Amino acid sequence: MAMLGRVFLTRGQGPRRFFSYGTKILYQNLEAFQSKFFPPLRKPMLPPNSFQGKVAFITGGGTGLGKGMTALLSSLGAQCVIASRKIDVLKDTAEQISSETGNKVHAVQCDVRDPEMVQNTVLELIKVAGHPDIVINNAAGNFISPTERLSPNAWKTITDIVLNGTAYVTLEIGKQLIKAQKGAAFLAITTIYAESGSGFVVPSASAKAGVEAMNKSLAAEWGRYGLRFNVIQPGPIKTKKTKGAFSRLDPTGKFEKEMIDRIPCGRLGTTEELANLAAFLCSDYASWINGAVIRFDGGEEAFISGEFNSLRKVTKEQWDTIEGLIRKTKGS
Repeated sequence: MAMLGRVFLTRGQGPRRFFSYGTKILYQNLEAFQSKFFPPLRKPMLPPNSFQGKVAFITGGGTGLGKGMTALLSSLGAQCVIASRKIDVLKDTAEQISSETGNKVHAVQCDVRDPEMVQNTVLELIKVAGHPDIVINNAAGNFISPTERLSPNAWKTITDIVLNGTAYVTLEIGKQLIKAQKGAAFLAITTIYAESGSGFVVPSASAKAGVEAMNKSLAAEWGRYGLRFNVIQPGPIKTKKTKGAFSRLDPTGKFEKEMIDRIPCGRLGTTEELANLAAFLCSDYASWINGAVIRFDGGEEAFISGEFNSLRKVTKEQWDTIEGLIRKTKGS
């Protein structure tokens, strides 16, 4: 999710957002009133050097959430290896984060849909950094479409990346770790609709549900090898990666405002918040957390799944009228 429009900084007030279309200002600050009670903290949650001497492998690590998680882990001492299909983007990200943190970030090109390429990537990972202590499956693909318009190839494209790709990475690294008798923390990034399902993103919903089932299954089976598995289900997150797309699809900010309206915390999530949660789950502080699926959405899923939650639109005066009618009802 992108922050749409422009950001103007006003001394003493922090960021003030003015969303414009041409020369016309459409809205100021889309966040709901209650968001002031839930301000995002962007600083690292864990102590310095929490991952000193540890190796982290992150798929989809060149942009968006993957880049944010890599940056935090690197700042806390981890040697990171990031992988995706676009090597130029990976190299730029690796150089940027390394220059900021002083810790080495390796870039390895990998298409997770290709099991042979995944195998070679894992060998390269072990060669340049050693067996990983942290494995984050973050590579993803998605598009919106009426399901009746999907071709078999469209279905295969998403499931190959999300489900098969996660399985290839997990199995290949898992086998290497078991062989080396080395423990590790695995983390998968899915979505809130992996559990509930959702129309118009059926391949993604199906594949993400499979990822969650795989991680919970391996949490039970591979704990004996020192491997633990957890999942984060993010709701809408602001990232720089989607800025251009949302600027084109949502020039007025209406869609973003509608998303915020169904989030009880009154705002979108931030990359830094998700990175902090991911780092905690992969750290030794969370060594007894295994097989967990953590919903990270500001309460969105709880709101949209509650049958009567739309009653929040009822005013105080309307409630007074309703209460009066109820009291007049015989037997109340």
